[in-house]
Amino acid sequence: MNILAIGAHPDDIEVGCGGTLAKYARSGHEIYLLVMTEGSMGGKADVRKKEQARSAKLLKPREMIWGGYRDTLLTPHMNRMVHDIETVLKKIVPDFIFVHYEDDTHQDHRALAKATVSATRYVRNVIFYEGPTTQNFAPTLFVDIRETIDEKISMLLAHRSQVRKTNIEGLSITDIVRSTAVFRGIQGRVPFAEAFVPLRLFINVT
Repeated sequence: MNILAIGAHPDDIEVGCGGTLAKYARSGHEIYLLVMTEGSMGGKADVRKKEQARSAKLLKPREMIWGGYRDTLLTPHMNRMVHDIETVLKKIVPDFIFVHYEDDTHQDHRALAKATVSATRYVRNVIFYEGPTTQNFAPTLFVDIRETIDEKISMLLAHRSQVRKTNIEGLSITDIVRSTAVFRGIQGRVPFAEAFVPLRLFINVT
């Protein structure tokens, strides 16, 4: 299968669904990453691009795609962004798409989620992931990541400039991600899990 994960900034994808992507990759599926901005408001753009490249080397996606948009300036009414996402979809023809949840305190996350909903209106499987700024997230889909939690953490550590930038005293992003994986694991009755809200999810029974 072709799996496309979309994030507004470097490290968003790893936070939201890095363990699930690593699990897909282990099973031989093709992973594609689309990162819309270079995250220049959260650090130097060239540094963050290099960090994203280091993280991608661990996941080994088929392709890493940059959206070319400016950090903090994404808007759900930007027709060009919808069109650009549609262009990627036509090229990749993904079986599954992962993207930010719509209810989020970061404007870029909200905007990208809404643009993706429009761009993927004819795609079967569209799934929302969570991050530290997600709100009102009530997941109904869980993925057991006990075998890939360490890979997820390693991918996040590749984003060295961002590890301590959580705005929560004493907690790193890896602390937050691991505790979230434990919490979602408890809900799903496994040691570690990632949780999702599907926009559309087809379960094929043969």
